[in-house]
Amino acid sequence: MGTQAPTHQDSYDRANIEEKLAKQKAIDDWLPITSSRNAKWWYSAFHNVTAMVGAGVLSLPYAMSELGWGPGVVVLVLSWIITLYTLWQMVEMHEMVPGRRFDRYHELGQYAFGEKLGLYIVVPQQLIVEVGVNVVYMVTGGKSLKKFHDTVCPDCKSIKLTYFIMIFASVHFVLSHLPNFNSISGVSLAAAVMSLSYSTIAWGASVDKGVKPDVQYGYKAKSTSGTVFNFFNALGDVAFAYAGHNVVLEIQATIPSTPEKPSKGPMWRGVIVAYIVVALCYFPVALIGYWMFGNSVDDNILMSLKKPRWLIAMANMFVVIHVIGSYQIYAMPVFDMIETVLVKKLHFKPSGILRFVSRTVYVAFTMFVAITFPFFGGLLGFFGGFAFAPTTYFLPCIMWLAIYKPRKFSLSWWANWICIILGALLMIVAPIGGLRTIIIQAKNYDFYS
Repeated sequence: MGTQAPTHQDSYDRANIEEKLAKQKAIDDWLPITSSRNAKWWYSAFHNVTAMVGAGVLSLPYAMSELGWGPGVVVLVLSWIITLYTLWQMVEMHEMVPGRRFDRYHELGQYAFGEKLGLYIVVPQQLIVEVGVNVVYMVTGGKSLKKFHDTVCPDCKSIKLTYFIMIFASVHFVLSHLPNFNSISGVSLAAAVMSLSYSTIAWGASVDKGVKPDVQYGYKAKSTSGTVFNFFNALGDVAFAYAGHNVVLEIQATIPSTPEKPSKGPMWRGVIVAYIVVALCYFPVALIGYWMFGNSVDDNILMSLKKPRWLIAMANMFVVIHVIGSYQIYAMPVFDMIETVLVKKLHFKPSGILRFVSRTVYVAFTMFVAITFPFFGGLLGFFGGFAFAPTTYFLPCIMWLAIYKPRKFSLSWWANWICIILGALLMIVAPIGGLRTIIIQAKNYDFYS
């Protein structure tokens, strides 16, 4: 019995499969997340700093004033530890299947929960976080530009926030056409340096000012319910200060990998450096700011400082440069999703024109929402609770349990369940505080202000 010669059909099938794979590879080489895999470990360090340190760091002293010394310090430290642990899990899971890389958060979700369910669980949450953060950064960039203008020229004619948001957006109409993560590494590095700079200005100027003579550390709210709701809101503010997980796999996808040298080594080194920088930004600002101003601190510490004018103007400009980088980091996975749908589902031909149109439309959309709802930050505390808490605090743990199935009551099992329970509680209480803040502030909300 001789072996059967390959038939014409077999050759045709093989050629067909090879053609499909070649087509798939050409698309992957074009998409922003997978097109460039030559990043160094320090790229992951500053990408992670830029993604994680938001301008929210300036409101940490205010969050501390609503939490009080004890709970405030506990929440700050606990959030730092839990999010570092869940980030480690994601870095580990990136290449747990030999010969395969999970380059996107939803690909890991699909492996853990199944093709359809994984998409339905991860994509909506990831989009809420990424698009939401982009809108907030549009508003933050516009507000910081306005503060810079008003500080440098207090006698000038007042200009509407709308126009400053447009000026800020004009930068993104240019930068968003950089093709992939590695091409924005310069922007990201500048942003990471700026975040450390304005954080240092914030706590350094606070130390220089010294403790206020009539400083008080009690809760501000007159009623018990007010104190409780403020506490919930502040919990959300602090917890969501550590929310870089939505882009971590996409950042790791840019690092080269071989079986001998997997990408998790350099990625983890970058993450450790990033977390040290995050601690240097967050802890001094939160603790020194609260110590100096007590419960009378503004929700943006730069507002409490007021003088010297040149320093506050400089800090606001640093915030602008930082949020330019952060916007790009969070927009890149969204560009990747949009371009994947256009090319793979709607069968558009990958081209520069397609990329130009789709990205310009996205930037215009975030600008329009930011101009219409300049109070979007308050809304993010509410919506963010539903999306930030899972993607950062407990989705990685659920995936870990689903994939690795650690032994019941082992250390890994306990660690994951504790994170899941704390994350779920956060997901329930933070939006309650956020919703109350929205209701209280709604009276002063101005559309197109």
